[in-house]
Amino acid sequence: MNLELRHLRVVCAIAETGSVTKAASSLGLAQPALTAQLQRIERTLGGALFERDRRGARPTALGELVLARARVLLPAMKGLQDEAARLAGAANTPTRYRFGGVNSPILGRLVHRLGAEQPQAQISTYASWSVDELAHLVAGGRLDFALVGACGDTTPAAEFGLRWREVAVDPVLVLLPQTHPLAARSEVRLVDLRRERWVAAPGDGCFGDCFAAACARAGFTPRAVYETDVRGGVDLVEAGAAVALCQATFRPLAGLVTRRLAGTPLRWRLLLGWHPDSAAARYAEPVLETAVAAYTDSLAAHPAYLSWLLGNPDFGVRPARDGGANRPVTGISPA
Repeated sequence: MNLELRHLRVVCAIAETGSVTKAASSLGLAQPALTAQLQRIERTLGGALFERDRRGARPTALGELVLARARVLLPAMKGLQDEAARLAGAANTPTRYRFGGVNSPILGRLVHRLGAEQPQAQISTYASWSVDELAHLVAGGRLDFALVGACGDTTPAAEFGLRWREVAVDPVLVLLPQTHPLAARSEVRLVDLRRERWVAAPGDGCFGDCFAAACARAGFTPRAVYETDVRGGVDLVEAGAAVALCQATFRPLAGLVTRRLAGTPLRWRLLLGWHPDSAAARYAEPVLETAVAAYTDSLAAHPAYLSWLLGNPDFGVRPARDGGANRPVTGISPA
């Protein structure tokens, strides 16, 4: 048997988890199958790689040698694959757009605008609740751009090497049934919702922690937070089982209303990200301008919010510190 990269991944997984059983689970394999694979690897290398007993699996001297080499080879091969994907992408024309979005309020409008401006463009979208997943796909050349949200002044993880630019920033609102006692107010104090159950969309950002901190500043601990998709969240609010955190441009259905939280304790920034070494970087600025235009389009359906933005220049599309179109910036999310 010839040793392959997948065999090195097996060895690393066993070493990292300290157990063949745990490694099998992490790799999505049956434990007997992984054990048989490990035995074939050991026969190929000429000796045992792990000492195994009831306490787990510990590398032998030979195992340490293999692990040292694997920990160099695997990242190097991953880097080669990512660079090859980006180089292959460079041969494509800038009329191909591959977008990923995390619960983005403007992705549809952005696609519509680009399609109208460039009828021959090939435009595809990919939806995910995970900012890290989208960043990984952009870094690997499988997506050109990611539209994501970030709580407050946070930014996505820097490990993927993407460049992030702010499209706009909005206050986080609360979605209420029209029959709710507070629905008649133009804005609601967070503390007045302390007895409510909450619903929010899933994600891998820090929004859950930011929300808990905002509630703590208001003097209470929130009750259960239901994590579900947007449709499920709307159903819970309609049923009176919870209130929802939502983006300012969320358009509620009949029987529901959105209200600002007094003092805007939570902010949500819409960001566009791309890899600076990718082919997409050449046309990132026009795409960013189109994203800003798509956001501005979305405000037409929210005249009250648009009026509020005129008196609150720290929100909406903000001037860049460097004089550009918007500000440069180098997870659960609101619905």
